[in-house]
Amino acid sequence: MKLDKTATIGDVYSHPLGRDIIDKALLQSGRSRLWVINPLTRHIKLSLVDWLLGRWLGRDFIPNLLQLLADCPDAPPRLNGPVADTWWKRAVFYQVYPRSFADSNSDGIGDLPGILSKLPYLVDLGIDCLWLTPIFTSPNKDMGYDVADYRAVMTEMGTIDDLRRLIAACHENGMRIILDLVANHTSDDHPWFQSALADPEGQYGDYYFLRDEQANNWTSFFSGSAWVENEKKWALHLFTPDQIDLNWDNPAVRREMADIVQFWLAEGIDGFRLDVINYISKREGLPDGNAVVGKMMGFVGIEHYFHGPHLHDHLMELRRDGFTRHGLPEGQEALGADASPVMIGETPGAGVETGRILTSPQRKELDLAFSFDHLESPGHVRWDDYLYDLNFLKRYYIDYQSRLGSDDWMSLFFENHDNPRMISKVNPDPQFRPQLGKALATILLTMRGTPFIFQGQEIGAVNQNFPGPEALRDVESLNLLAQDGMKAWPKVMAGSRDHARVPMRWTSEPGVGFTDGEPWLRGYEQSVGYSVADQENDPGSVLRHYRRLLWLRRTNLALSLGSIHFIDEKVRNYFAWFREHDGQRWFVEVNLSCRPLRRRHRDLNLEVVAGTAKDRSADMEPYEALVCQVR
Repeated sequence: MKLDKTATIGDVYSHPLGRDIIDKALLQSGRSRLWVINPLTRHIKLSLVDWLLGRWLGRDFIPNLLQLLADCPDAPPRLNGPVADTWWKRAVFYQVYPRSFADSNSDGIGDLPGILSKLPYLVDLGIDCLWLTPIFTSPNKDMGYDVADYRAVMTEMGTIDDLRRLIAACHENGMRIILDLVANHTSDDHPWFQSALADPEGQYGDYYFLRDEQANNWTSFFSGSAWVENEKKWALHLFTPDQIDLNWDNPAVRREMADIVQFWLAEGIDGFRLDVINYISKREGLPDGNAVVGKMMGFVGIEHYFHGPHLHDHLMELRRDGFTRHGLPEGQEALGADASPVMIGETPGAGVETGRILTSPQRKELDLAFSFDHLESPGHVRWDDYLYDLNFLKRYYIDYQSRLGSDDWMSLFFENHDNPRMISKVNPDPQFRPQLGKALATILLTMRGTPFIFQGQEIGAVNQNFPGPEALRDVESLNLLAQDGMKAWPKVMAGSRDHARVPMRWTSEPGVGFTDGEPWLRGYEQSVGYSVADQENDPGSVLRHYRRLLWLRRTNLALSLGSIHFIDEKVRNYFAWFREHDGQRWFVEVNLSCRPLRRRHRDLNLEVVAGTAKDRSADMEPYEALVCQVR
């Protein structure tokens, strides 16, 4: 769809990327879609917007918007037919943060042998695929997301032989394993960058964005300018000054990344999660960012790379040259005939419509995309101290699922290594902790899509009461404190990534069963009953609820591949839906509030199979969640 200044706001909203951009702006500002879809607004031409608001928005605002829309492919058709069965649609993924999962040698840092020792726990839990955040050689300025060697394991994690043993053990237990690939940038310690600095005109000089001066006004996600000076050359870094952005317009860079993927597929890895993969294509010439957009989104220049001009071409090439498996690696026979590696993209800023384009089977780009719009209530960001409204999550899922065709699929997650714990965001009152943990698990594991569990989520993990900055290790949090001082402490306590990165609580003893040494990052939780050991044999625990749901999902295709039909969509605090497949029908209902709720649909002929109540005879308790089979 080619648009120009004669186009209306309604035309922009009818464009897939245009709709996502407007929806994101509305979400950030806490505004309703009624601001856009009403007849008066829809018919306003972009030329009038430019005339009325151009002085405030900037004269580049409309041209940049039109260029973004022009670079976006048409949306794929919404198909209506049977769901294609792939292993990653049925699977439940479990994300491990290796530094904090299990320490085998008492040095205070989690490692690969530690993960291997806990594999029986994951098998018993019912996990289908293990996902490891970065384990490659790194100076750890950003905890592994600054890679210095893509083909080597960082020393503190173990050896490549340790990884091979873990891969083999996963496959022997019918489990797959994927790794994190940080493809947008490398560490400044990487030999490519060191060679580029030594000879900017040589082979590696064009692997990065090297300039004689700061080329634009872009800002970093981790505070300050997105440019750093190294030996009289300025280099682009969207994250820390130690993480230097790669130039994906260089075919040699793209070949390197495809070769890295092939290297690990040959070792038996079953796919990758691609870190901030939608940032890999930057606007030619690296133009200045718009000040208004920068203020609205928090980062100047983001409109020039969050959906870059060659993003889709690069992803299709990476799929073709990297993620095409040549033969079945030894040891994978137990996994069955479907050995296709999964290609998962972290895509900040991508909405429903661009997510559909990125994951369309017809286009052969990503299999799954991570969108983060559901993690914060409208008008809020991660650093805000507020209570998350689960009714927003309900509206988000209903809207998202209603816009999917039969071949569209979404990622389901509430937590990861970059976000605080969901229970703490929704309701930090400890009396509701187990019920809320089970309610979130029920939504996650019975919704249509592929669920991702982050370590500790299955035992109801919560945010930590860090005593001060000295207790933190997260570079993003520390940079914020360095920039704004202790007045930023409430923000850090609300949004620090360290909340998710403290060691896994295997026991309630000192060291929490993670290490016999001094942990690299200390947890400060003193609660009783929220460790794996505490919950293993407690039939009412969050852990046992997860195990039950995972078993149900694995043994009943309706809960994985089935259709979904929401009911009572406008009833506040009540979230309910049917899942159906091949004559099998299930009903799920959740109380989204901390107050009792009148039971609805008592006339349904249901058998309660899992949940926080034995039957449906009484009103719903706070955060009650039931999974029922329709008789």
